[in-house]
Amino acid sequence: MKNQVVLDNRRDVPEATIRRLPVYRHYLKQLESEGVVCVSCTQIANWLSFSPIQVRKDIEFTGVEGKPKIGYELKDLIAHIENFLCFHTKNEAVLIGAGHLGYALLGYHGFKEFGLEIVAAFDNSQDKIDKFINFKKVFSIDKLEEMVSRMKIQIGILTVPASCAQALTDRMVAAGIKAIWNFAPVKINVPKDVVVQHENLASSLAVLSKKIDEQIKRDLK
Repeated sequence: MKNQVVLDNRRDVPEATIRRLPVYRHYLKQLESEGVVCVSCTQIANWLSFSPIQVRKDIEFTGVEGKPKIGYELKDLIAHIENFLCFHTKNEAVLIGAGHLGYALLGYHGFKEFGLEIVAAFDNSQDKIDKFINFKKVFSIDKLEEMVSRMKIQIGILTVPASCAQALTDRMVAAGIKAIWNFAPVKINVPKDVVVQHENLASSLAVLSKKIDEQIKRDLK
């Protein structure tokens, strides 16, 4: 099925559901900080302008059980979402390309909250090699295969120009990388047993620009 993934041999989970669950968690953590004990699908749906039915279907995938007329115990719901999304599983990653975007990702402290830790970066620029970015050392790209293999790293974050993305992807896969978070502005090809998540910043900007334009037109009416 299109845009479906399979997790731990459970029911097929729509990718859209997986993308929405962290958004629910963000709202639930906010409620938790305010001392809220229970929450309903309707409350979550109203905050996100979603359908309560959609929220309920998404939450069902986590296995949590609500109570009639009460909803879900907040701490229990948060725990189920985090467990379902494997946020408590530590995953080490390496970053390829310590340019402006790579620098920003290395400086972001929020990844650990979701179980991801970038342990090293690689680049081919002599100006960057052996330097530290947010306490993460930048190594020569020549050391990529040896370090990935030795440290048994399975996740690679790709923030390089399109021209070298595929070649570096092939090197990561050969070294044992099993999942690639691709920020390069090009589609990369990988074997079937390697997971790829493409992040197209241009597409996101296009959507944002279009929405702004539509909002301006509505305001002028």
